[in-house]
Amino acid sequence: MVLQSIKNCLWLSCILRTPKACFWSTASGGLIIQSLSNDVYQNLAVEDWIHDHMDLEKQQVLFLWRNSPAVLIGRHQNPWKNLRLLRQKNIKLARRRSGGGTVYHDLGNINLTFFTTRKKYERMENLKLVVKALKALRPQLDVHVTDRYDILLDRQYKISGTAAKLGRTSAYHHCTLLCNADKFVLSSVLKSPYKGLKSNATPSVPASVKNLFEEDPSLTSEMLLDAIAKEYATQHQIDHHITVINPADETLLPGISNKTKELQTWEWVYGKTPKFSVSTCLNMAYKDSVLDVKVNMDVKHGRIEVCNIDLPEQWLPPGLYSELVKSLTGSKFCPNETTTLVTTLLRVCPQDDELHSRWSLLCENMIMLM
Repeated sequence: MVLQSIKNCLWLSCILRTPKACFWSTASGGLIIQSLSNDVYQNLAVEDWIHDHMDLEKQQVLFLWRNSPAVLIGRHQNPWKNLRLLRQKNIKLARRRSGGGTVYHDLGNINLTFFTTRKKYERMENLKLVVKALKALRPQLDVHVTDRYDILLDRQYKISGTAAKLGRTSAYHHCTLLCNADKFVLSSVLKSPYKGLKSNATPSVPASVKNLFEEDPSLTSEMLLDAIAKEYATQHQIDHHITVINPADETLLPGISNKTKELQTWEWVYGKTPKFSVSTCLNMAYKDSVLDVKVNMDVKHGRIEVCNIDLPEQWLPPGLYSELVKSLTGSKFCPNETTTLVTTLLRVCPQDDELHSRWSLLCENMIMLM
């Protein structure tokens, strides 16, 4: 870890720097910037800021960034398919502005965002640029771009996925490059163990993956970033010059803090989920028997729109059951909010130990669905 930090410092010390107050306006034709942050929300906010504020007619931009462990879902995806493991492993969840599928990031990934006007948007050319940079660095690498806009290693292993946002006049295309990512975690968090969730949200397509460092252990992330920056500079006829920025710097990126905060809100991460339904059967072990409880819910904008719980007769007092369904309807499909609701209802519940046990069992199982 110390050696890696030294490597990073040595590499950054070799980069030509421009005073931050003026580099947006002084660069002409093209600009290469790299984030100092490994925070997924800050880096996605930089993408938003460049897309919204920069004149991409005057200069195109390549943005280089890396994240601490995070799962990024596409704009039209459902996060609940993967949530439980993310919570267990304390992995951040972020919703992108771009479409496409789910990706896992850690410091073994590098991420590239190519900004252009909408007219000049061309993701295939961007990916060919990455492949050319890789081959310039290591000619023996067997890498190529597919018709699905993936980059394959050895004709079979995916090392790069891709997504894009097309605005009215501006556009960006971003892609990952697997260098030394934790493939066990990657595989685990991208599998959906959720049963009974029905949705028209964009699905993710699984693929066989391989790290570039497995193919050539002499590579480093810094070497790859520099090679891609060099090829970008050559193709855009600009200086091979990387400007390092702090995504929390309001003097450089006015309004960036608000963009970062918005990307972390429940309303954005969960509330933008396309409508979905949950139809499942809870197998609840109670005393010496197993109880089957059918649950059906419709969820819209992350809130429970319709809730039906099919309980055995007399298992809960009818009034308490009705109050539970009534409280859940309109609430967030969220364990924290549901925990607060059921705790409040428990306070007005009759003081009966067996009733409390049944209530707690049902609520625990309901919360596990979220």
